[in-house]
Amino acid sequence: MPLRAKLALWVSGDEAAFNRYQTLLLNIGDQPRYVGPSGAGSVAKLVHNCSGYILNTALAEVFTLGVKAGVEPLDLWEAVRHGALGRRRLFDLVTDHFLPDKFDPPSFALRLAHKDVSLATALGRELGVPMRLANLTLEEMTEAMNRGWGNRDSRITMQLETERANVKIAVDPERLRAAMTRGPRSGPQSSEDKH
Repeated sequence: MPLRAKLALWVSGDEAAFNRYQTLLLNIGDQPRYVGPSGAGSVAKLVHNCSGYILNTALAEVFTLGVKAGVEPLDLWEAVRHGALGRRRLFDLVTDHFLPDKFDPPSFALRLAHKDVSLATALGRELGVPMRLANLTLEEMTEAMNRGWGNRDSRITMQLETERANVKIAVDPERLRAAMTRGPRSGPQSSEDKH
């Protein structure tokens, strides 16, 4: 049996061709996935890569804040790695509220998250750390608070972007649970989800 590289392959176009050659694709990478019609694979790659670079920028900002506030970098990394955010796979963070479009009851209320981000940006100002992404995040959270969403889940702020783009995201919870437990999708996808 050939050694498979740890490589996600996002295939778009003819789903029947993907299904026919999936075994061959498994010799190239460990996670071939059909993602939709022609061009969808390129879009998935752009979303993946852009997400990573946005996260790099955000992590540089908040780690700079933590270190400038006196926390040793490795201690800081170990602390946040073992927090609720650090214990989950990154993209699994959108499965509880954002993808199913379910923000009630809250896991962590927006009003509490708004307070935390307000305190972090205030600390940044006090220490002279530019907090461009955190300030933008606070603006989004403030807009959501002004809509009366303070007691809803803090991820409700993500809905502002989908509204601005006139996009509705609401994945059926049963399909989402199934996707969380399976490997690469090889069969046809239902078109029941709005996207």
